[in-house]
Amino acid sequence: MKNFVVKTLANAGALAVAVWLLDKITLTGDSTGKKIGTLILVALVFGLVNFLVKPVVKVLTFPLFILTLGLITLVVNALMLLLTSWLADKLDLSFHVEGFWTAVLGGLIISIVSWALNIVLPDGD
Repeated sequence: MKNFVVKTLANAGALAVAVWLLDKITLTGDSTGKKIGTLILVALVFGLVNFLVKPVVKVLTFPLFILTLGLITLVVNALMLLLTSWLADKLDLSFHVEGFWTAVLGGLIISIVSWALNIVLPDGD
């Protein structure tokens, strides 16, 4: 359970960095507290998408992983971020990613920041 909380907080921090760096990834809210709450909810949605959908997409696109030497991972991460944006819209969360290339860059930023935060933050081990 503690590992789940750490990963969710790392995802929320990584999403916050992507929102801060990229103008076309937006998070709106009346107050800082509402924005933090929205970020945590979006991080939960993002974690759920990565847990449920990403493995299926990776299996289906395995030949492309080999053919592109793994660069297709950028596209898969972008698609997961766009799916998260779409789900956030359906759940009435104020998070939006505008465009595929923004999602590619956002996915790269989120991957790097999440990796770094997972190293720094303590987990159950």
